[in-house]
Parts: sequence; structure tokens; C-alpha cells
Amino acid sequence: MSPGYLMKTLAAKKAKTSFDLLLDTAQREPVAITRNGRAVAVVLSIAEFERYQGLENAWWAARAGAAARRGFVGPDASEKLIRDLVNASN
Repeated sequence: MSPGYLMKTLAAKKAKTSFDLLLDTAQREPVAITRNGRAVAVVLSIAEFERYQGLENAWWAARAGAAARRGFVGPDASEKLIRDLVNASN
């Protein structure tokens, strides 16, 4: 878990015996599951998971856009360029 971010936690045994509590709590906020005092998993609502996926997709799209602006060419264009160079030297 990130320093400075407080999250509800449940020991793995408690999560197992109180699964309904875990699911209800995860609908409101992420819940860290601990084993031997160490965080090993996080349970979160599907809405929060989808939000995180959207953020990650936006981040990768921004990275791809920045690469394209810097002149990066994708794998198809790279292969074509190599083929053209090889064929030009024959």
C-alpha cells in the first residue's frame, strides 16, 4: 500500500469468514487483505476497477500519442521500411 493512503484492511481469515462484510465494504471503498500483517491483495468495486482501467487506458493513449508526435513508427511501418531498405540494396 502507498504511504499516506489509509485503506480499510481485513485479515485474510476475517475476509474469508466475513465475505459479505468484505463485499459490502468494497462497494464503498477499496479493502486491503492482509496475511501475516502484510498486504497481499485489494478488493474493490467493479465501478472502481473500471475507473482505474479507464485511467490506465488514457495514460497509455497519451504515451502513444506522444510517441507518434516524436516520430515513432509502429511495427507495421517499421517492417515496411526495413523491407524497402533491403529491397533497395538488392
